[in-house]
Amino acid sequence: MTSAPPDPTAQFVAYRELLFSVVYNILGSVADTEDVLQEVWLAWSARHRGQGGEPVENIRAYLVRAAANQALARRADLSRRRETYVGSWLPEPLVAAEHDTVGAVERFETLSMAMLVVLETLSPVERAVFVLYEVFGFSHPEIADMVNRSPAAVRQLASRARRHVHARRPRHRPGPGIHAQVTERFAAAVLGGDLQPLLEVLAPDVTLWTDGGGKGPATSLRPVHGHQQVAELFVSLTADLPPELAIRYRSVCGEPGTIVLSGTSPISVIVLDLHTETNLITGIYSITNPDKLARIQL
Repeated sequence: MTSAPPDPTAQFVAYRELLFSVVYNILGSVADTEDVLQEVWLAWSARHRGQGGEPVENIRAYLVRAAANQALARRADLSRRRETYVGSWLPEPLVAAEHDTVGAVERFETLSMAMLVVLETLSPVERAVFVLYEVFGFSHPEIADMVNRSPAAVRQLASRARRHVHARRPRHRPGPGIHAQVTERFAAAVLGGDLQPLLEVLAPDVTLWTDGGGKGPATSLRPVHGHQQVAELFVSLTADLPPELAIRYRSVCGEPGTIVLSGTSPISVIVLDLHTETNLITGIYSITNPDKLARIQL
């Protein structure tokens, strides 16, 4: 009795979440990640429809290689788009839906918003190597095959990327419980419109980034530095908040975040970065570009 031929759809679906995680961490864009996965699926499906192709012994490695290469090719297009982008650019937030008990962000191996911002300072191939090695645990020889480099070159890229990232990000972060508490204190202070409660949760050297992309409300086209300036800015914004404003707390890129709603429509996703020891807020990332909020499901 002959066995049924392998189902390419089932094979692809089995690794889709892994592929999504790899590509999203390289690109920082949900929309572009979905486009890459579509391209990989079409190529994988076409391969099975063809005749005489060599069988794939390691499907996981084959699909990750295809996804990583597609992601690297798309980085060039992203770089061109960013050259004309209005204001600060932040990664598209990956938000877990409330009804998703596991949580999309928990299913995917996702770097934090702050880490994704740091990865933007790496070259595309350094970022791919860092993600594949540090996040997903592929070996240097495996990555070399995926990114068309020698193992020695990959080892150098991995070392350089690691030094660069660790110089900008501490290895130990506050736990999710503390992070959630500070997030809720920050939201309450902003909604209360009082300066002192805000100053109590902000580090002296806090920085605020707002990504409106020229389409959504932006507190500033440039980063705002210093706790006094950031607190005063949020207090001034409180007076103009719409009466139907609502707050939802969700996991964003694997960490506690705040979704700001006007009616039922998200108008901002806010993620905080905390100091390792003081738990004060050192970074505030506010995404208000409607293109980056369109895929949020509440």
